[in-house]
Amino acid sequence: MHAGRPPRRKRPAKPQFASMMLVLEGVLVLFAALTAYGLRSAPPMTLWVVAGSMFLVLVVLSRLVTAPGGYVAGSVAQVLVIACGVVIPLMYVLGALFAVLWFVSLRLGGRIDAERAEFDAAYPDQTPQGGLPPRALPPTAEAPGNDGPAEPGAAR
Repeated sequence: MHAGRPPRRKRPAKPQFASMMLVLEGVLVLFAALTAYGLRSAPPMTLWVVAGSMFLVLVVLSRLVTAPGGYVAGSVAQVLVIACGVVIPLMYVLGALFAVLWFVSLRLGGRIDAERAEFDAAYPDQTPQGGLPPRALPPTAEAPGNDGPAEPGAAR
């Protein structure tokens, strides 16, 4: 940590995980659109308008997960991604996989945030940057039975 700079506040894990999942899902939608374009399974203009708007919605939602209703909107987006299976059937599977990852990220992120809050309550003197609770110091050269650091080249 730099001496002149105040410590940064910890960022919650739940919005970070949820935001990351939505951005990755947006990238998945673009790759699915490329696949659908190559397979000619939809008219190109319709395909790119739908995929592009869905990508933008997912990216914007990734920044708005902490807003009221943000997590609900992200959950609705999961249904829309699964619905892309109408054009590319594999998207049913990939969309369902990302939906599971979405709900796991919400659950684990909430758990991590709760554990951080418990830690902060138990150790209020720790910096906002975090860290481990104080521990017993490891044995040093001044410990009984140790005559101090060995001199270079000296045999033990």
